[in-house]
Amino acid sequence: MIILLKDKVNENQVKNLTNWLEGNGFGLHISKGQNHTIIGLIGDTSRVDMDLIASLDIVETVKRIQEPFKSANRKFHEDDSIVDCGNAKIGGGHFQIIAGPCSVENREQIISVAQAVKASGAGMLRGGAFKPRTSPYAFQGLHEKGLELLSEAKKATGLPIVTEIMEAAHLPLFEDVDVIQVGARNMQNFELLKELGQTRKTILLKRGLANTLEELLMSAEYIMAGGNNNVILCERGIRTFETYTRNTLDLSAVPVLRRLTHLPVVVDPSHGTGHAYLVKSMAMAATVAGADGLIIEVHNDPPHALCDGKQSLTPEQFDELAKGIQNVLPFAVR
Repeated sequence: MIILLKDKVNENQVKNLTNWLEGNGFGLHISKGQNHTIIGLIGDTSRVDMDLIASLDIVETVKRIQEPFKSANRKFHEDDSIVDCGNAKIGGGHFQIIAGPCSVENREQIISVAQAVKASGAGMLRGGAFKPRTSPYAFQGLHEKGLELLSEAKKATGLPIVTEIMEAAHLPLFEDVDVIQVGARNMQNFELLKELGQTRKTILLKRGLANTLEELLMSAEYIMAGGNNNVILCERGIRTFETYTRNTLDLSAVPVLRRLTHLPVVVDPSHGTGHAYLVKSMAMAATVAGADGLIIEVHNDPPHALCDGKQSLTPEQFDELAKGIQNVLPFAVR
């Protein structure tokens, strides 16, 4: 249920109303826009007398909502959220490109790629230290050493770090990480999401391989229910019967999510397609569709990459992509 208050209401009246609602056992999500204040009720609202609340002088309207997600719901929060990511912002008109290798392999690789993507306009550096792989024999990342190398690259370039977490026990290692990525395989690892909800780190939450958009939003709700509203959603492709691409990149997710939620939405065309030659066109399409950002895999030597070289761009290809994005950004649907 949401309660829309009238413009320029008395703060004491608002406080009396919120105290009464909390006294009746409801959690509240309060959002102040330019013209209105919205109070979202979290809990069993079936016993709420809508007519009683609607009769109050400060109340414009009262509405019940059907969606099970509350904190992530745009009905509770009309304006786009702007999320801080170190010295970068995303959402609410702040567009960001996150770029870097699938996995951190060595010092020379990560620093050279970081310098190259920054020079081309990337606002954040991605790189995997812990890598979930389908095969137990594949490269699993450098772990703590990988995080140390990412920190070195951050010092060398000033780019905020985006890297994936595998389990809550690793959280103490992520102190210098600006954005913690939850990968597709962990999207419904609810115990991990609860732990991340207790932090105030920005969380980049990737859609699962076979999950609906509502399930993605419910996973975001787990994080936000813990008090952490710094959440970015990521469309990275879903598994279908198509075999010419690694996944099927669902670009319709961008306008749907922008209608349903106030959270920033980024798109990962690298994992979404699995082929470097498709990344630029899908990145530009995602931008025009209204995405708040992109996450792109870039490697200095893709043929010899230890992870996902087939979908990685060279620094030169990334530079061309970044210029193309700037050309189409003014035409993005908002």
